Amino acid sequence: MQFDHEENGNETDGQEANNLALEDSIRVLLQALGEDPQRDGLQRTPRRVARMYAELLHGYRVDPAVLVNGALFDVQYDEMVILRDIEFYSLCEHHMLPFMGRVHVAYIPNGKVLGISKIPRAVDMYARRLQVQERMTRQIADFLRDLLKPQGVAVVVEALHMCMMMRGVKKHDARMTTSAMHGAFRSNLATRQEFLDNISRGAAPLQI
Repeated sequence: MQFDHEENGNETDGQEANNLALEDSIRVLLQALGEDPQRDGLQRTPRRVARMYAELLHGYRVDPAVLVNGALFDVQYDEMVILRDIEFYSLCEHHMLPFMGRVHVAYIPNGKVLGISKIPRAVDMYARRLQVQERMTRQIADFLRDLLKPQGVAVVVEALHMCMMMRGVKKHDARMTTSAMHGAFRSNLATRQEFLDNISRGAAPLQI
């Protein structure tokens, strides 16, 4: 999804109404911060910010059925499928500051495989919402489990949180890792370890 910096003619009436409400809220916020929303540099800021949030939080408006779009295929393959280093950006629901990083996903098919591009789209569907990392990790794993009914699903998320880096404890290098495991990845230590070994091999440090 791409939004023009100034104009976008593809908004629905409902989204346009939401954007107008957001614009009014941003003007109030600017005034509360001691700014003048009518000065040259800020006149169009409420519109830009409203459209920014519509883009950053578009995951609320994604229909999972449309996302999958029939990209489930009957394939006789029962070995591990891994997609690693899927970049994501999300907003922490506690401070509405960004957190960002990588998602690593694996599943063991049970007669069906998912088109490869649909996994990053599923990640974005949940990342582009107000989130906490723990819940987002579980949502991605549960979505793939329910969709594919595989022998197992594993998801690991590594992220840097701006709410820890810009404010509060101000720890620039601290990163958070969360995981969710279903089926064989939860019950079989060797399967889980194979996945973890694969995603750690050659892993680069997270950077902003």
